[in-house]
Amino acid sequence: MARQKFWKGHLKLSLVTAAVSLVPATTEGGKIRFHILNRQTRNRVESRWVDHVTGKRVADKDEVRGYPREDGGFVVLENEELEAIGLESTRTIDIESFVPRTSIDWVWYDRPHFLVPDDKIGVEAFCVIRESMKANDVVGISRLVLYRREHAVLLEPSGRGIVLWTLRYGGEVRDPPDNAVVDEKVDNETLALMKKLVSERITGWSPALVQDPVQKQLSKMIKSKSKALKPAGTTARKQEPSPGGNVVNIMDALKKSLAEEGGKKGKG
Repeated sequence: MARQKFWKGHLKLSLVTAAVSLVPATTEGGKIRFHILNRQTRNRVESRWVDHVTGKRVADKDEVRGYPREDGGFVVLENEELEAIGLESTRTIDIESFVPRTSIDWVWYDRPHFLVPDDKIGVEAFCVIRESMKANDVVGISRLVLYRREHAVLLEPSGRGIVLWTLRYGGEVRDPPDNAVVDEKVDNETLALMKKLVSERITGWSPALVQDPVQKQLSKMIKSKSKALKPAGTTARKQEPSPGGNVVNIMDALKKSLAEEGGKKGKG
């Protein structure tokens, strides 16, 4: 199954431009997630925003962002004000500069994404930008709006592709503690023994080396408990839509969508 593209735009270096799209390089889709239930009824519990003084529910239109002041009050910012300071880099990755590939420490790297050409026309431009970075052993630096905020981003050639990393902001990265840097001479005999121990444990990389054992145990526990449970009976409470119902609805929606598309083409 093709992975979903969540951003489409252009990669630009001077006058060289290529249509590109981004695909997240990591996913949390395989993690087991839980709903919070009422222990007595087994109904799902809903989270709602309430006024912490009155205890009353707050309507969506009345929710607003506030920054705390020293006197206990808040500076209120409306959505329009926040949008007004939004930056332009929403659809173009304009490479502003290049830096040596090894000059950025790992702690600045945030989220990885696969950057891929989005049409045949832009493949050549994409490849020439990638190969020029490889030849100079550099990475590109740009800015891009993702996840509702602007990020500095790093473009790194990787094999036949390019990986785009969002970078952490300066205020998010701490200086290492004093005891993180240890400068002490190592005994040669001790080092030789340790090198031998390390060499005996060298193996090929495999994703199996970093599997989450907790997720495996949770999966086994859920399967075991599911087998022991009786089928849920019909109750007065609201039921989740059955898979069969969803299939019918999706099929109806697809047929309707195809009919509408056909109508648009006919008018064209």
